[in-house]
Amino acid sequence: MTLYTLIDYETLRLIWWVLLGVLLIGFAATDGFDMGVGMLLPFVGRTDVERRVAINTVGPVWEGNQVWFILGGGAIFAAWPPLYAVSFSGFYLAMFVVLAALILRPVAFKYRSKRDEPAWRERWDWALFIGGFVPALIFGVAVGNVLQGVPFRLDEDLRSFYEGSFFGLLNPFALMCGLLSVAMLAMHGGAWLALKADGVVAERGRRIGGQAALVTFVLYALGGVLLWAFVEGYRIVSEVVTDGPSNPLLKEVEVVAGAWFDNYAARPWLLVAPATGLIGALLAWATLRLRLEGLPIIVSGLSIFGVISSVGIAMFPFILPSSIDPRSSLTVWDSSSSHQTLFIMLVVTVIFLPIVLAYTAWVYRVLWGKVTEAEVRREAGHYY
Repeated sequence: MTLYTLIDYETLRLIWWVLLGVLLIGFAATDGFDMGVGMLLPFVGRTDVERRVAINTVGPVWEGNQVWFILGGGAIFAAWPPLYAVSFSGFYLAMFVVLAALILRPVAFKYRSKRDEPAWRERWDWALFIGGFVPALIFGVAVGNVLQGVPFRLDEDLRSFYEGSFFGLLNPFALMCGLLSVAMLAMHGGAWLALKADGVVAERGRRIGGQAALVTFVLYALGGVLLWAFVEGYRIVSEVVTDGPSNPLLKEVEVVAGAWFDNYAARPWLLVAPATGLIGALLAWATLRLRLEGLPIIVSGLSIFGVISSVGIAMFPFILPSSIDPRSSLTVWDSSSSHQTLFIMLVVTVIFLPIVLAYTAWVYRVLWGKVTEAEVRREAGHYY
């Protein structure tokens, strides 16, 4: 017996679908508060010292948090090659804008305090704002478009052809999802500032984070209503082969209103995911308003978990539906790497992911504590 057959193909595909969700949630929950702090920087810091306090709350961890983004991209490339090929080629311009914004962020961190000129530092502060706001917006817009279906098709040789445009991505529903993403990460950033900052910066973080939590609740609830009333979902109508070859064209798919709610209708207990998204946002608002220590960052993270997982559950088994040729839609069962590849990747993940988690936890423990204006004013060499 070959070693990789210890786990059947169907189970491996399902495991990697779950792991992809874990990586996306990990990215949003960790690098999300980095982007949130960047977005809030012009509003929580009215002086250079106050802005430096906000920046230094994420200064020790922002680089490590980006590991989740790299892991997510690598997982898509290795475990779901067709998904990587279609999404990264079809969303090429959008991805370029995201990468340009993300490149601005490390440069701004490193250079903003190299000179004492207020104009110099202000420009880099706005670069940090762009580095937080733009990726948050575009990631949300991307999810909104995926829920509606992406304009691509596969030919008989499984070559993908994207027939959309960058501005076509900016439709009303997708923009609403983008604003939800911005509000959600602003909530998370505000909760982080309430935990890690001190004085007026923490107070403004609580206030703005609480407002963002309410916006998150409203937009997420509105998004669910719009998804039910106006966005058609996808449903496989042919036999579902869970351990067959990775060829999306072997199935038949119909596009029908309400299909994205089929999984919730079949298994009502799955409603815990969207409920977590809504309740988490309300709890984030309440705990920030009550000035509870530590709880806001936990419940805002739960809200992020609920929002992202609810999308994955609604779409399962689809991971990238096609709006112009539903048969070309990519699913968990027909767009993965080979059985052996998924098994080898799982072994590597089981070995190294705990190491990454342990190292990350150790870093957070060592660098724990609040950032105060007094510490920043002392101009210690390790402060930005």
